[in-house]
Amino acid sequence: MTNPADPSSFKEALIILGAAGIVIPLFHRLRVGTTLGFMLVGVAVGPFGLGSLAHHLPELSAFVITDTEAIAPIAELGVVLLLFMIGLELSLERLVLMRRLVFGLGALQLLASAAAIGAAALALGESRAGAVVFGLALAMSSTAIVIQVLSTEHRLGSAAGRASVAVLLLQDLAVVPVLFILGVMDGDQPGGGAWGLAWVVLQAILAVLGVVALGRLALRPMFRSVARTGSPELFVAICLLVVLATGLATAAAGLSMAMGALVAGLLLSGTEYRKQVEVTIEPFKGLALGVFLISVGMGLDLGRLAAAPLAILAAAAALVAAKAAIVALLGRLFGLPWRAALRSGLLLGPGGEFGLVIFGIAAAGGLMPAATAGFGTILATLTMAVIPLLSALGNRADARLAPAPVDPALLPPERGTGLGAPHVIVAGFGRVGQTVSAMLERHRIPFVALDNDADQVARQRAKGRPIYWGDGTRIDLLRRLDLDAARALVVTMSNHAAVDEMVEAARQARPDLLIVARARDAGHAAHLYHIGATDAVPETVEASLQLSEAVLVDIGVAMGPVIASIHEKRAEFQAEIRARAPDRVEVRSLGRRRLRDAAATAARPGS
Repeated sequence: MTNPADPSSFKEALIILGAAGIVIPLFHRLRVGTTLGFMLVGVAVGPFGLGSLAHHLPELSAFVITDTEAIAPIAELGVVLLLFMIGLELSLERLVLMRRLVFGLGALQLLASAAAIGAAALALGESRAGAVVFGLALAMSSTAIVIQVLSTEHRLGSAAGRASVAVLLLQDLAVVPVLFILGVMDGDQPGGGAWGLAWVVLQAILAVLGVVALGRLALRPMFRSVARTGSPELFVAICLLVVLATGLATAAAGLSMAMGALVAGLLLSGTEYRKQVEVTIEPFKGLALGVFLISVGMGLDLGRLAAAPLAILAAAAALVAAKAAIVALLGRLFGLPWRAALRSGLLLGPGGEFGLVIFGIAAAGGLMPAATAGFGTILATLTMAVIPLLSALGNRADARLAPAPVDPALLPPERGTGLGAPHVIVAGFGRVGQTVSAMLERHRIPFVALDNDADQVARQRAKGRPIYWGDGTRIDLLRRLDLDAARALVVTMSNHAAVDEMVEAARQARPDLLIVARARDAGHAAHLYHIGATDAVPETVEASLQLSEAVLVDIGVAMGPVIASIHEKRAEFQAEIRARAPDRVEVRSLGRRRLRDAAATAARPGS
């Protein structure tokens, strides 16, 4: 018989799940953002919040987390999954287009911010080594929180969002040289000097190139093999395996795990599995990133803040203002309009999670006193906690500034044929779906297709078709195909239960969407009308009409009268079927009208 479970072993998990399922929804009703909500939970349950009272009130010990290391692996996984998702959004082509921003704007921001902060620390009496550490640590920004805020506000594709991501990517790439500099200053780095740095950087480059080469060879066949099984569980497993394996590979070379996950995302961004991978990873990313935000809140030492509030708040304000000014000025030099430059500055002005790592290494290596490292840690943590508020401030300032031309590299990424603009979604790409798509192409109407047959999708992708692999009955996957911007949804799948599920889910998500669905027979068509289809095409009815047309023409009846009678009979059938489900007439009329208007617009010269 197994031993009974120890409730204390599950304490951290219960607190985190309680925050995600109970506390955060309450904060949401109070209009407190998810990002800030998780950090407030961390402050409350951390060692400097209720945890500081646990030794006086033992009953509180069940509701606090005093050991931040207990949740560190999950917190790091949140950042790793976040960078993986960013890689899926970016694509290698977009990253190449952004290279000037990454290696230009990003590098200058890091150097200028580190120099300004280091000079200020030196002027205040810090040693040279301490000033260098202070500059490097606080020049870093929070990749996890900034990207989470941008994603929540749907601004990742904005000019400010793209510029911020570019700077954050450079900061992640700078992990290797920064750690090398700290090692040289500590005297523990073997083979110091320029050659030592070159060797460390070369190792990191070789690791990334190795991940890229292996990924290009193995990722698509591996995902195709799993997709053939049709098992959602195996697909989840392969997604997590890829994220962890690539992250650990780059971590072994001295880079962060997040960098390896970013590379994996970039490699998968051009495949037919991208959309389903996004849908699969999103829940894990959201929860694990929540753990990271809780860990950030747990690191906020309220006692130290209460001991010297004016000094800490003044230093935090000076840090954000100085970095924001540097980012804004450099952003203008790289083509950002003032509104985007200021927004990027406010987002990148606070400290970052890697700064906390640098302060920990510096204190352990004797590069600065523990008290000084603690001061820097609370500066970074406090400013990270106010990023959502700074973003809201940037939104207000953004509304008051006039728009200006934007560098093309800052524009939202191209999402493939049809996506990001009015398009038709074709669910199911067998013979029926291919015929519908061919007619859409003939009339120059953009479309994107979806199918759960991995081999079929691979063949169509090889022909340049805009098709993705995935389970079309999942509404979150349809949203990834820009359901909100779609002109119409055409459901051609032969699985009638899946057709019903997709039609009903799509109608709930888009009451005004034109939905045309393939039906088994007249009874099934009536059911589809009832649950939300705009038009339902019964296979048996259409087959009988085509047979009738063929026999009439073959026995010598003129083509014109035959076509007219076929159309009349089809209208009779449709009227009989719709009479069984009259409650969707308004929706059908609205959907048809919108599709006609969109088609007319597309047909105009110059449209």
